[in-house]
Amino acid sequence: MDWVLFLGVATGMRCMTPMAVLCWFMYFAALPVSRLNFWTASVVSVLIFTVLALGEFYGDTLPKTPSRKSPGPLVARLVFGAGIGMLVVSSFGEPLAGGFLLGVAGALIGTYGGYWARMRFAGLMGNDLPVAVFESVLAVAISVAAMHHICADWVRQQHEASILLRSFLS
Repeated sequence: MDWVLFLGVATGMRCMTPMAVLCWFMYFAALPVSRLNFWTASVVSVLIFTVLALGEFYGDTLPKTPSRKSPGPLVARLVFGAGIGMLVVSSFGEPLAGGFLLGVAGALIGTYGGYWARMRFAGLMGNDLPVAVFESVLAVAISVAAMHHICADWVRQQHEASILLRSFLS
């Protein structure tokens, strides 16, 4: 479940992006539904979080957007990091505490590391907009890659369980 950390990192970069990506993966049944994450597989969740992510991409390019390190945005990133971690691990029946901790740790890394990188590269380029757009694209790429690997792990687990069951039955 180490890829949950990367979902947290993407959450620290763009709060709504990993949740939107998770909802799309769940909508297409790429992970099993649990009592905790059933709502993420609905078309309503897909639409809501996709619109929120797109709005965040736009809002992040505006000069008056508050810093991700200020209390409100930071708390939102930590809450969403914890939430996405718990939603993902619930598909596997893993302890929610692990998903919580990985999501929060990733969100902290993404928040502060993303801020540092953005300030550094925006300073070098003399313009924040290309760096903001790149960071948004990177958050999407990290989220999709992490979900792909999480789904691949689930498929691998199912295959191993199937082999074990067949060997037991024969």
